[in-house]
Amino acid sequence: MTEIPSLHPLDIPGLLRQAGITPSRGLGQNFLSDDRVLARIVEAASVGLGDTVLEIGPGLGSLTRHLARSANQVVAVELDRKLIPLLEQTLASHPNITVVCGDILEVNMRDLGLPPGYLVVANIPYYITSAVIRHLLEGEIRPARVALTVQMEVAQRICAGTGDMNLLALSVQVYGAPRVMSRIPAGAFYPSPKIDSAVVRIDLYPQPLVPENDLARFFQLCKAGFSQKRKTVRNSLSAGLRLPATSVENLLTAAAIDPTRRAETLSIDEWGKLVTFSKQMGIK
Repeated sequence: MTEIPSLHPLDIPGLLRQAGITPSRGLGQNFLSDDRVLARIVEAASVGLGDTVLEIGPGLGSLTRHLARSANQVVAVELDRKLIPLLEQTLASHPNITVVCGDILEVNMRDLGLPPGYLVVANIPYYITSAVIRHLLEGEIRPARVALTVQMEVAQRICAGTGDMNLLALSVQVYGAPRVMSRIPAGAFYPSPKIDSAVVRIDLYPQPLVPENDLARFFQLCKAGFSQKRKTVRNSLSAGLRLPATSVENLLTAAAIDPTRRAETLSIDEWGKLVTFSKQMGIK
């Protein structure tokens, strides 16, 4: 078998200087430049020759080029208009890449021509992680798996277990099973962030663990439950839902949940029970 020649690394500082661009902290622009790390991300996502990949935030195209060599088609959605000319330059020799300028949170996956079971690869700022996942997984056309490059602390939060749950973990784990695939040192980025990152792979379930018609209520309850740190789930839900404590206690008792527990100790199954009983009890 003929070995595929390695890609020549992009001169990221030089390309940015050429275009007069300064990386934006507000957009979380830390560009990956280490080829070994880029190859690990492609491997973590299990990209194959028959796959269509949606890349969110391609930056200058370092990872995009690696994806294009392993996948059938890559659709790269970039928010920063200033980067589009550079992307067109760095990706010119890869005909199986389509670059789209837009906000992924406002893009319809069907408009991108993505087939069911497409893959997602994204290097995104932590503050939009939950919103991006919900947008992708609540659409008509769903991916089969998602590989996210996020700060290590965020990766650990996404993969938290019962007893240490949080709103981000619930928003991910109701859709699929996450796991940390690889650690990425801060030095693999330009400019280098202050902390290391990680690649999190999420293998999606055929259907969410909570019925789709109940997801809005599920997220409403979870958000309320985590609205008051260090308080019992009874008090948090009471404040978050603006309900009398007695009503919330009745709801928790019906779901066989001790009202004195804290939100981080509840499993997805228990949140699902709260969804069911809140509907039966007419709680809005």
